[in-house]
Amino acid sequence: MIPSPAVHAPVLRTADGGVIPLLLDRWQASPPLEEAAVLARAVGPVLDVGCGPGRHTQALAERGTIALGIDTSPSAVDAARQRGCPVLHRSVFEPLPREGRWRSAFLIDGNIGIGGDVPRLLRRLRQVLAGDGRVLAEVEAPGLPTLVTRARVEHGHRRGPWFPWARVGIDGIDAVARTAGLRTTWTHAEEGRWFVQLTS
Repeated sequence: MIPSPAVHAPVLRTADGGVIPLLLDRWQASPPLEEAAVLARAVGPVLDVGCGPGRHTQALAERGTIALGIDTSPSAVDAARQRGCPVLHRSVFEPLPREGRWRSAFLIDGNIGIGGDVPRLLRRLRQVLAGDGRVLAEVEAPGLPTLVTRARVEHGHRRGPWFPWARVGIDGIDAVARTAGLRTTWTHAEEGRWFVQLTS
C-alpha cells in the first residue's frame, strides 16, 4: 500500500481509490540514475509523450539525441520551453510532425496511462514510429493489476476534473502489447521502478 502523502502534496487520485503522489521535485530535476538505462536505449529522433517540464527531452539533447516533447498541459509546455526544449502543446492523438519516422517514443512517469486506453495509445505510437521504432515505457511493479479507471489531480482542497486513465503492471504488459501488434523485447527494474521496451 502506498503511504499517505503529505497533506499539501499534490496527488493523482484514481476513481478506484488509489493515491499516487506527484513527485514534482523529481519531474523538475534531471533524470535520476534509475532512468539511465532507458535513456541509453533511446534511438533518435525521440518523441517524448507527456513530456511535462521536459527533463527527458533535455537529457536526450544533452546526449546529442534529437528529441521533441509533446504535452497537453500549457504550464508543462511553458516549463519545458523555459528549459530550452523543443516542445509542442499537443495530444499524441492529434497530427504530429515526422509521423512514421520517429525511432523511439517515451512513456515514462505513468504516461502509458494517457487516454485510459493503452492498446489505443500503443497503436497510435505504431503509426508515429518508423518500422524499426521502439516504445520505451514505465510500468507498474509485479503483482499490480492492469486496470482502466479515471483520475484527477488533487492539491490540498483543490480538485481537478476527472479524466480517463489506465495502469499496466509488468505482469500484464505482454498481453496488452500484443493487442497493439507489439512485443516486449527488454525489461529493466531498478530502485523499485520497472521499464520495458516494446517493438513490432
